[in-house]
Amino acid sequence: MKIEDILMTASMPIASPTYPKGPYRFVNREYMIISYESDPAAIREAVPEPLQPDGSNTVLYEFIRMPDSTGFGDYTESGIVIPCTYKGESVNFVAQMYLDCEPPISGGREIWGFPKKLADVSLKVNRDTLAGRLEYGDQLVAVASMAYKHENAICAHHGSQMCDVTPFIRKLTKTQVNLKIIPDVDGSPAIAQLVAYNLTDVQVKGAWESPARLHLIPHVNAPVADLPVRRVVGGTHFVADLTLPYGRVLYDYLKEPLWDARSAMSSPLAAQLA
Repeated sequence: MKIEDILMTASMPIASPTYPKGPYRFVNREYMIISYESDPAAIREAVPEPLQPDGSNTVLYEFIRMPDSTGFGDYTESGIVIPCTYKGESVNFVAQMYLDCEPPISGGREIWGFPKKLADVSLKVNRDTLAGRLEYGDQLVAVASMAYKHENAICAHHGSQMCDVTPFIRKLTKTQVNLKIIPDVDGSPAIAQLVAYNLTDVQVKGAWESPARLHLIPHVNAPVADLPVRRVVGGTHFVADLTLPYGRVLYDYLKEPLWDARSAMSSPLAAQLA
C-alpha cells in the first residue's frame, strides 16, 4: 500500500472506508423541530465558551428523517440545538445528537465534531400526528408530537400565489457550531475546536406549523432532560434537499486558550483599564 494511497483515503478503516469524501447531498430531508423555553442556568451550563446563549432561553429539539443521504445511507436522528451568539453573530450550537446508523456517526464526529451517539430514533406519521421518539438502551428518552400539516408555513401569510420559502432557507443556512474534541494517542486533546458550517444548495419542498408537545425523560447517557421543558413555544415541520459541505475552525482552544484571556482580564492593569 503506497503512502499516496493512504493519504487519499476518505476514512478508516482503510480496507473498507466508513464514508466517502464530501460534500454530502441530502434528498427529502424531513425535520420536526419543537421550540421550547428552558432553564437559563441549564442552558449556560450546556453552552461552551466563548459562545454565549442568545438570552431567549429557547432550545430547539429536533427529529430529522434522512432517507437519501450521499455516502451515509438512510437514517433518523434526534437532538438538541441551542441558539447562541459568537462575536455578535447569531449561531446555533448543536449540543446533543442521537442516531441509528454508523457512517454518519463516524463521519459526523470525525469531520465536523457533531456530538453523535448511537440510539434508536423514529420520525413518522401516525394517523393525524407527526410523531418523534428517541430510545437509548431500550429506555424511552424523548417523545414529541405535532398535529400533521395543520398550517402551511410557507403560504399561510402570503396567499397561495405568493409562497415564500426565504425564511426557511435562512434558518437552514444559519451558521451551525459544534464542539469537536478528539484525543491524541496519550489521551491529551489532539483537537479541541469550535467548528462552524453552513448548509448550501437548499431547496425547501414544504413547511408546516402546528401546536406541539415534547416530553423528556432523564437518562445518564442521553441527558436531553438536563435542559428541561418549561413551556413549548410551537412546532415546525418541513422537507428540504440540501448539501452539507466541509466546515471551518471558528475557535481553537489549543491555540487560543480562554484561561490566558481570563488571566489578562484579572490582572491589576486590566482592572485599572476596566
